[in-house]
Amino acid sequence: MQKMLTASALGLALTLGAGVAVAAPDWSKVQGRTITVFYPGVSPIEWITKGTDHGGAKGLSKGESCAGCHDEETADMGKKMVTGQKIEPKPIAGKAGSIPVKVQAAHDGTNLYLRFSWKQPPGGAEKMDKDNQVKLAFMLEDNKIQRAELSGCWETCHRDARTMPEAKDDKKTKYVTGADVKQGAFYDLLQWTSKGAKHDGYVADKRVMEGGKGLVEAKGEKNGDEWVVVFTRKLAGGGEGDITMAPGKTYNFGFAIHDDYTIGRFHQVSLGYSLGIDAKADITAAKQ
Repeated sequence: MQKMLTASALGLALTLGAGVAVAAPDWSKVQGRTITVFYPGVSPIEWITKGTDHGGAKGLSKGESCAGCHDEETADMGKKMVTGQKIEPKPIAGKAGSIPVKVQAAHDGTNLYLRFSWKQPPGGAEKMDKDNQVKLAFMLEDNKIQRAELSGCWETCHRDARTMPEAKDDKKTKYVTGADVKQGAFYDLLQWTSKGAKHDGYVADKRVMEGGKGLVEAKGEKNGDEWVVVFTRKLAGGGEGDITMAPGKTYNFGFAIHDDYTIGRFHQVSLGYSLGIDAKADITAAKQ
């Protein structure tokens, strides 16, 4: 006998290509947190950890997190870097120094839902990626990478990666020193692009954009001047480079927006935060 969905369920259903209906959360009931992503300039992990360059390196070595020091300063930092006042040899005219983003999270026992919403800032810089006005990616880490709970995604950012001033290989992407996928030491990476592409990969000794099986759906749209992007990810993961998530646990979390058709390091990034599944964290995904 064919199962019938109620009208209310139909209103919440996201129909997926595989024919499976997933009930999205009622986002009006999900508490959000505003996280300001900012332009990082040339600030790879080597710069972050060098005391003569970065005054916070001493605090980091003592266990202080980047977010603990800079959470309320990101807009100011982004302004300094995007204008070339600090660690940016080639400022980009017209680029936003920072973007306030509302982040919401929830789960239903099977899937994690993450919703990002922000207003489109002014732009007008060179279109490096002509196919995508916006790309949004986030990374999760299962407390296996040394210092990841302090430095966030910076453990994947190195001075020799492509688009960096010191790069010698234009194909070298993000990587993690000492990564080991079999031992769980990697960053789980998911990405949505405004062209409609979706990627489920990871960052270990190199960045891999495919192979994961955790991504159920990623959808984004622009209404007026506001972007809204929603990810649906299986808690269990199940593929290469997928971390397994479970209620009561916390994970390291960070995200980035490639705004105004940019590529590589020319994005706006968040500091590192914690994401909890029914657990106290910077962002908590409670069950709905």
